[in-house]
Amino acid sequence: MRKVEVCSYNEKWALMFAEESEKLNLIFGSEIVAIHHIGSTSVPGLKAKPIIDIMPIVKDIHIVEKYNEEMRDIGYDPKGENEILGRRYFQKGGDNRSHHVHIYQVGSYEIKRHLAFRDYLQRHPGLKKSYGELKERLAQQFPYDIKSYINGKECLVREIEVKALDWYKENQK
Repeated sequence: MRKVEVCSYNEKWALMFAEESEKLNLIFGSEIVAIHHIGSTSVPGLKAKPIIDIMPIVKDIHIVEKYNEEMRDIGYDPKGENEILGRRYFQKGGDNRSHHVHIYQVGSYEIKRHLAFRDYLQRHPGLKKSYGELKERLAQQFPYDIKSYINGKECLVREIEVKALDWYKENQK
């Protein structure tokens, strides 16, 4: 059974992202347009589950399955869309997960959503602190219940997301 663990920000997370990005670039090559570090480990100072979320952007989402075997070779389990249309999702580390890869095609709304959320938290320290504290409390309250952990933070995540998308739109002009 997987334990929900939230810990203080670790400077190594950026390096872990960079190392894994190199491996993904070797596999997907020119199919990749960009690779972003997303999720809580991409926000300096934010408490997080120690799982690196990586978001490669590809020209054509339909080519991703051709690389499933090569992804397996570097430790990833291909999960298909995994409940998000237009995404290709991979997990590394089994119950001791270390990385998630969320691949989207250029133009996907999900790209903007992830980047807005990350960038907004990076620039709003008070909100970052309260979000981190909520995650820490929920991890202590539901150490072996990931669904309750996710449900417990859903309201605040949606609230941040709405503000973040408005803010992002204003700052992209």
